[in-house]
Amino acid sequence: MQFELTTTILDSLKEAIEQKNQLFLKEQLSDLYAPDIAIIINQLNISDAAYLYELLDDDIAPDVLLELDDDTRENLLATFSSKEIAEQLDNMDSDDAADVIAELPENIQDEVLSHIEDIEQASDIAELINYDEGTAGSLMAKELVSVYAFETVTACIEEIRKQTDNVEVMYAVYVVDNDQRLIGMLSLKKLIISHPLARVEEIYEPDIQFVRTNTTTYEVAEFMQKYDLVVLPVVDQLGRLMGRITIDDVVDVITETADENIQRMSGISDDVDSNDKLWVLSKARIPWLLVGMCGGIVGSRIIGSYEEQIKIHPEMAFFIPLIGAMGGNVGVQSSAIIVQGLANNTVISDKIAPKLIKELGVGLINGLICASIIWCYAFLIEDWKLAATVSIALLTVILCASFLGTFVPLTLNRFKINPALATGPFVTTLNDIIGITIYFLIGRLLYAFF
Repeated sequence: MQFELTTTILDSLKEAIEQKNQLFLKEQLSDLYAPDIAIIINQLNISDAAYLYELLDDDIAPDVLLELDDDTRENLLATFSSKEIAEQLDNMDSDDAADVIAELPENIQDEVLSHIEDIEQASDIAELINYDEGTAGSLMAKELVSVYAFETVTACIEEIRKQTDNVEVMYAVYVVDNDQRLIGMLSLKKLIISHPLARVEEIYEPDIQFVRTNTTTYEVAEFMQKYDLVVLPVVDQLGRLMGRITIDDVVDVITETADENIQRMSGISDDVDSNDKLWVLSKARIPWLLVGMCGGIVGSRIIGSYEEQIKIHPEMAFFIPLIGAMGGNVGVQSSAIIVQGLANNTVISDKIAPKLIKELGVGLINGLICASIIWCYAFLIEDWKLAATVSIALLTVILCASFLGTFVPLTLNRFKINPALATGPFVTTLNDIIGITIYFLIGRLLYAFF
């Protein structure tokens, strides 16, 4: 059954921590998984969090540490000595340990590495933290099972037994040559059913997909998603096997990318969450709020320039919010579809014309429907001139918003700028300005000639 943290549970745990009731706390935590315990610790102050963490068994504590929010983990690690941090890293996979140690100050990193008892583990972590952030090298784990092509099945099985001590889950056996270059993969099924004296080079599969250490994590996630892979080997520029990336790491990348895009679409410039400090949250939101405010000022000046027209026909002011809102909504809808298509690779960014034509077609259909409805409403409450002005303006605004909502993200993507920026305040503000301008221009023309 899925764990759900309630106020009652949290209060009882806080009370137990205050009373140092270790028996109760261990009993409550014994049936919980690492992510559930992390949820609890994230809600505690740092002293209570440190106390509760110390009660965890050695086999689950490192997993809990990995599941914590970044700020909570940073604060918790600050209460540990270098040796205590090293003890936690000793029980983690190399990629997870590298992620944790990379968050520490550089002077502390060296101290922690010097305290790790497993020299091979320390060496792997030191290698991984030197890869650039956002590359396959920084995402991969060093734990894997590899065998030489010249070995027999019997020798291969024996080698696997030795290597699997450090590999929690074995997805595949990789085949390398004498220079450690990746040449193929050996399935466990083939290994089991083959003759004990058969050589690996006779039964392995040479057709294998891989990425290089400098491949971006976004490309890795895209690659694994496209080909439905659960594990992917990583090689260096010489083709030597360096590590492997598993599906759980890629899910994290996909989740982080989705979160980042949602924040960009909402006009949040930095990667933040609800637990961040007030200033951090404000700093992330204010840039696009200022853009929106500037757009509002421009819109107000446009309305001001038509002051005389509004005085003569004040009924036109009734529909200003409608024009602005509809333009913004249509623009966000169009850009959201394009951004999603770019993320899923169902939209080819250099083929802009077909997408523009299609979105303009959708905009025309939706525009005609909305324009017809608003014409009837405006005609009933006022006259045909206002009805014609509002309906024609609304149709034109919807078409323009559909165009911008499609063109802007495709153009941004072509210039290697995150297209998610186009779905939030940017498109909304732009459409507000254009929509109001179109509305009053059409109104001036219609009222002038009729």
